[in-house]
Amino acid sequence: MTGQPTNNAYLAQPPSDCCAKGSLHAGETRGSFETLAGAKTYISRPTEAKANGNIILYFPDVWAFANNALLMMDRYADAGYLVLGIDYLKGDTIINYKAENGDFVEGFDFQAWLGKLLPVAMDMTPSWIEAVKAKYGKADTKYACAGYCFGAPFVADLLANGGCDAGAFAHPAFLKDHHFSNLKKPLFLSCAEIDPTFGWESRRTALDILNKENKIYHVQLFQGVQHGFAVRCNLDNPYERWTREQSHAAITSWFDFWLSQ
Repeated sequence: MTGQPTNNAYLAQPPSDCCAKGSLHAGETRGSFETLAGAKTYISRPTEAKANGNIILYFPDVWAFANNALLMMDRYADAGYLVLGIDYLKGDTIINYKAENGDFVEGFDFQAWLGKLLPVAMDMTPSWIEAVKAKYGKADTKYACAGYCFGAPFVADLLANGGCDAGAFAHPAFLKDHHFSNLKKPLFLSCAEIDPTFGWESRRTALDILNKENKIYHVQLFQGVQHGFAVRCNLDNPYERWTREQSHAAITSWFDFWLSQ
């Protein structure tokens, strides 16, 4: 697999070959599926004893509803949130195009595939958000949003238009300057040191924007891990497992604080 040229229009680059790398995680999921606004939706519910009455909107990476994402949504539900995730790839996940050796299958055009899916995801997501809030929201419900790679711009947009009270993304993609300058709600950034999609210079530029415009944010940066660590790490590697757990715990704590204000 080969990388793609840098697109100067973006701070966090469009997904590339690094987004196809990673490990599938085993484990039993406990959520359920339903269709909202025409989109397949995974719903993970908290126990009655832990339920806090708030909702997390989950925007997955290009692995979409791989077991990794379902397990992650279950973990957010364990913290007391009702969690709903959207399959905006309509089942056309990158996993369908991976060979056993980790490379793409012969003849697969990653950028053509990505270019086809992004407009569909952008078109279907607003009506899905409205449907989630109409069916599951109450007058006093507060909303958080979490996005991974491909899901980052959906988080940024919700924090800009007031659709959520707090948000977070990990190893983001598809972000431009305005995604940071337009923020109106608190943002948590969980970042990998080794990330061709959101590298050192891009992170510094993003932080400069956040600082200059006095945005509310927090940055978490893990040394030695790569793009995808928060959902696709090698769980047999103790350090990688720890970084995934720390990312999730810190994002959950961020949501707990801001949604309690």
